[in-house]
Amino acid sequence: MKKTRYLDHIDLRVSDLKRAHKFYGKLLPALGFSCDRSSGRWGIFYAAGGDKPDAFFGFTQDRRHQPNGTRLAFWAETREEVDRLARLVRKIGGKCLEGPDVCRAYSRGYYACFFEDPDGNKLEICCRESPIIPS
Repeated sequence: MKKTRYLDHIDLRVSDLKRAHKFYGKLLPALGFSCDRSSGRWGIFYAAGGDKPDAFFGFTQDRRHQPNGTRLAFWAETREEVDRLARLVRKIGGKCLEGPDVCRAYSRGYYACFFEDPDGNKLEICCRESPIIPS
């Protein structure tokens, strides 16, 4: 049986919940996580899903949080979408923005921008024009 989903949610730590909500409250809806169900302890943004389970991106505060080498990559359908989202990231204060550009070392047609959130968590928005197809 083929799965219809491969990830359920992201659960990220941030050192300042209010600062993170200001950043992710602008980024996540642009990525399709349009339903804000945040509370006082969690930032939670669901993809529109109605009464069915849907993917969500959550973050909570840990004042001792230290970013590391882990990177989260968001899917974009086209280069134009990557470009648009990269402009948004720049506007909302993403740090260490690289690209968007073709990343030939990854695979042919891999187009991405890399950046960090206000805590230094590593993020990426990419599209694959020549997808890698498993054999």
